[in-house]
Amino acid sequence: MTYRYEATSITGFVQQLAVAYLAHGYWFHVVGRIPSGKDPRAIDAKLLARYGVACSRCARTRRKQAGLANVQYLRCGRFFVLLASHGQHRLFEDEAACLRDARRSPIRFAGYAISHRGGHPHVRIDLEVYRDLKRRLVARALLRTSDHLVADFQALPFEPYAPVRRQLLNLLRAVNKRRKLAALPPVPIEAIRLRRRIVRPFEP
Repeated sequence: MTYRYEATSITGFVQQLAVAYLAHGYWFHVVGRIPSGKDPRAIDAKLLARYGVACSRCARTRRKQAGLANVQYLRCGRFFVLLASHGQHRLFEDEAACLRDARRSPIRFAGYAISHRGGHPHVRIDLEVYRDLKRRLVARALLRTSDHLVADFQALPFEPYAPVRRQLLNLLRAVNKRRKLAALPPVPIEAIRLRRRIVRPFEP
């Protein structure tokens, strides 16, 4: 069995993390970044072997029934995350100082904050990144044409998961509020992509 773990895009990484792992109870996580002088594949092999990640679905089911945790591994570039479900596992001992719960501490990656809230995965733009975007877009509201602002919104690199979509609509409202005060035409809602792309996380 080939265990697939290397996401080929940020979009694929976020989708796999949220939809395939957090949605299925892999809430306990530790993140890391592989130093530039080290071979990522060597680190991958070490972590996969150490935590017994690459096991079959049947083996995972048996472990769950026995009260043992299962572990998943996901990497994009040099950023990686190890995730565990409820139960006993050496990951909880080895990484006790760094382990976090996605229901309380989001995984921050590429401007996203990915967590689990209200029984569902929750993907949003990280708050600090969002505030910076708001400052920049509102500052441009009176300096650029509506068409240029449409291009600015369409260039934002975030998939419109429901929380992201709400944030983008809030940004659009803030820009249009300022433009309205200056009697400038609004930026149309078509500037925001409302449906996210579904990708194959491990394929180019």
